[in-house]
Amino acid sequence: MTAPTDHTAAKAGHTLISVDAMGGDEGPAAVVAGCSLSAKANPDIAFVLHGDEAQLAPLVAKRRELEGRCEIRHAADVVRMEDKPSQVVRTGKDTSMWSAIEAVRTGEAAVAVSCGNTGALMALSMIRLKKLPGVNRPAIAVLYPSSNPQGFNVMLDVGADVRADADDLLRFALMGTSYARNGMDIARPRVGLLNVGTEEHKGRAELKEAYDLIRDQRESAGFEFVGFVEGGDISGDAADVIVTDGFTGNVAIKTGEGTANMIGNGLREAFKYSPLSRLASLLAYTSLMRLRRRIDPRRVNGGVFLGLNGTVVKSHGAADATGVSAAIRLAAQLSESRFNDKLAARVAATLTTEETPS
Repeated sequence: MTAPTDHTAAKAGHTLISVDAMGGDEGPAAVVAGCSLSAKANPDIAFVLHGDEAQLAPLVAKRRELEGRCEIRHAADVVRMEDKPSQVVRTGKDTSMWSAIEAVRTGEAAVAVSCGNTGALMALSMIRLKKLPGVNRPAIAVLYPSSNPQGFNVMLDVGADVRADADDLLRFALMGTSYARNGMDIARPRVGLLNVGTEEHKGRAELKEAYDLIRDQRESAGFEFVGFVEGGDISGDAADVIVTDGFTGNVAIKTGEGTANMIGNGLREAFKYSPLSRLASLLAYTSLMRLRRRIDPRRVNGGVFLGLNGTVVKSHGAADATGVSAAIRLAAQLSESRFNDKLAARVAATLTTEETPS
């Protein structure tokens, strides 16, 4: 069922974003508010919101920025955070998540955005969109705050699959390079392979094999390979793209989030300790706000599913309106740059090169 009053108006946008409006901890109000923020910032996007029309229609009606740019597509069910991906694949046809992905599969929308269950979103995306030829395992890529001039590094995989062999890691390097080039405007990205040390003799066998594979592709794929990097380089300036398996990558980003929260809480407690410390916090307010903006995870909220026949952006489950807006901004940017077409071409070209006898 579709809200007929907005259907043709939504088509007026240059880029149509398909949004799972029911996923996430903050509920549809935060998602609609995030769409409103995006609509204010970018007049060339429109939305299809998937979810309970009875809940969504009043929320959309309150947002003048969405008038004529938002279609509501009714979906009766919701994928919950505790739902198993296999269960969603079998019984989730009436969910807002399924509906959002289906709009990308049919070519109606450019990108799907969801704050919902990551495992279910990846499973549905793989089933409905299919993997690109030559990709064995898709990856989730995120932007990680760093000391590089661009302010962030691309890191993948961060949780699409806990396993990755040498060939998978090569594909991750190629996809990460394409993301850095098209999403961050880095002409020749530097790629690093995450390991327990930078020496070539360290690490598991698949890492040593991946080292050779990635090194051999650097010229044809147009990137620099800096070799092995360590955990401290994830937020450093040694590389622009950090390649790892999903298990290690997910642990790394969750550790980073936890550390940032601990430091933030510690600073707040320290500045409340005495009248002098409270005065110091006032004097340092501008610098503290600058630091907060730089490391605010909401500014780069959105993990991109790479290696699929369609673009899907996974927003953090706890994202507020600012975070949802950031995910939508990323989705629109990737669509406008025709990122997925370029990624598919890069993977296909490398596959052809590998299959050609020397």
